[in-house]
Amino acid sequence: MQLTGAQALIKSLEQEGVDTIFGLPGGAILPVYDPLIDSSIRHILVRHEQGAGHMAEGYALATGRPGVAMVTSGPGATNIVTPIGNAHMDSTPLVVITGQVATGSIGTDAFQECDITGITMGITKHNFLIQSAQEIPRAVAAAFHLATTGRPGPVLIDVPKDVTQSMMEWWYPVTIDEYDLPGYRPEVPLDDRAVAAAVALINEAERPVLYVGGGTLKSRAAKELLAFAERTAMPVVTTLMARGAFPDSHPQHLGMPGMHGMYSAVTAIQRCDLLISLGARFDDRVTGKIAAFAPDAKIIHVDIDRAEFNKVRQVDVALQSNVAVALTALDAGGAMPRNLDVWWKTIRGWQEAFPLVYDEPASDGLLRPQHVIEAIAAKAAPGTIVAAGVGQHQMWASQFWKFEEPGTWVNSGGAGTMGFGVPAAIGAKVGRPDRTVWCIDGDGCFQMTAQELTTARSEGIPIKVAILNNAYLGMVRQWQEMFYEERYSEVYLSADLPDYVKWAEAMGCVGLRARTLQEMHDAIDQANAINDVPVVIDFRTDAAEKVFPMVASGASNDDIMVHPSQRSAQ
Repeated sequence: MQLTGAQALIKSLEQEGVDTIFGLPGGAILPVYDPLIDSSIRHILVRHEQGAGHMAEGYALATGRPGVAMVTSGPGATNIVTPIGNAHMDSTPLVVITGQVATGSIGTDAFQECDITGITMGITKHNFLIQSAQEIPRAVAAAFHLATTGRPGPVLIDVPKDVTQSMMEWWYPVTIDEYDLPGYRPEVPLDDRAVAAAVALINEAERPVLYVGGGTLKSRAAKELLAFAERTAMPVVTTLMARGAFPDSHPQHLGMPGMHGMYSAVTAIQRCDLLISLGARFDDRVTGKIAAFAPDAKIIHVDIDRAEFNKVRQVDVALQSNVAVALTALDAGGAMPRNLDVWWKTIRGWQEAFPLVYDEPASDGLLRPQHVIEAIAAKAAPGTIVAAGVGQHQMWASQFWKFEEPGTWVNSGGAGTMGFGVPAAIGAKVGRPDRTVWCIDGDGCFQMTAQELTTARSEGIPIKVAILNNAYLGMVRQWQEMFYEERYSEVYLSADLPDYVKWAEAMGCVGLRARTLQEMHDAIDQANAINDVPVVIDFRTDAAEKVFPMVASGASNDDIMVHPSQRSAQ
């Protein structure tokens, strides 16, 4: 069967089970948009290419399936670089298709030409510059295989315009060997000796901690983690990227570790004698000053990517493996720490002395952002998905929303990309239309990508957005107050410019505002009652509020700062 390269590209995506593409057409990719009309694939027309990438990320994080985005060459391609970099840092499976100028024009500085494969070489698992239409099926099949196996990540396919217009004889690879990926072996057998060494360390431990990272979610190991944790009675901490991997309500869960983690989670890691890292990468936001991190702990590191071993912290046992497989092997090996009663008594003391707290909201003052999040969470249906931007509101959302299952927390971790929240929430809602999706955003983040609410309205994607509007770039303000003698340089945004209610209404959404506790509850109830159009609520919050606990950048986790009301007990 003879097809054009464009037809072959769309048919290849159909072969991979793609149901949604987030994209924006332009000259170089235009031939591909013609056969898309006749395809079963839904196309979401975004208002900016960055939005397409973040929507694809939100879709992937909520569903576990790879997100797909398609944009044109030049600025279309460069506009999606940030989501690609974000997905690379957070190991999110994406397939990004970019148009390219005709093969004969490559290297001539043609209109809207850019070397996007060169630009993204360091932030993709792999990228392809297609040379002929006959290569397209193999490249697409290989891209999905690469994006979803081993350590997941983004893969880019760059397709010159003349390639999409030329003819090819249709075929599709049916075996991995046809993908032509020499040397790519993402799954390796477990080293039995390493498993035995890990079991021996666990059996000797008196103060162990399970340090759960995003790789646990990527390997769909939540059930294995729960079973292993309950059998061994070990305390569990879940990083920012692993929220939902272990139920927040479980008595063994200590919460999130790191710069803005729970005191008990941070301190348990510091005092443990065995740290079992499950798909975590010892990020600097978790470790603080690395020389002072978990100083007395032996380290077992489970990760699918061997490049992570000994990259930040020297480990005692490295297990290159899918987390689910490794936990099953440790179970089978009889891993069981010593009696943990004394350890748990110590941890319970920290939990009792240093819970998450904030000042009670005043009836006549600005809203407390933590209280807003708790109020939304209290009225949310089970399984609600929460997407967040980056900054104070992200930390408060992770702290004060209780996550009980995988796929309900969508955020930008490693790259810390402001503007991620709104488009990621849209992508999550497309992937899980049966779920309520809230975006917890800051006023600074919201202004970066809010135009995508037009996409949400026109495409019938009813997300709900809570803007914690403190009129500042909140996290930057917090640092300037604490470490720069309150010298607030270029951080004020204004609470009323823009008018978020009018902006929401201009995009076809429902806009609400809440200044008081009663208005807050009324706005949340009204938002929950609206399920056919997006809703945006402008919550006026106190700019002086800070995120606690906090470990200053580069400091030891032993120097964790708690809420001012708790410092006398520290």
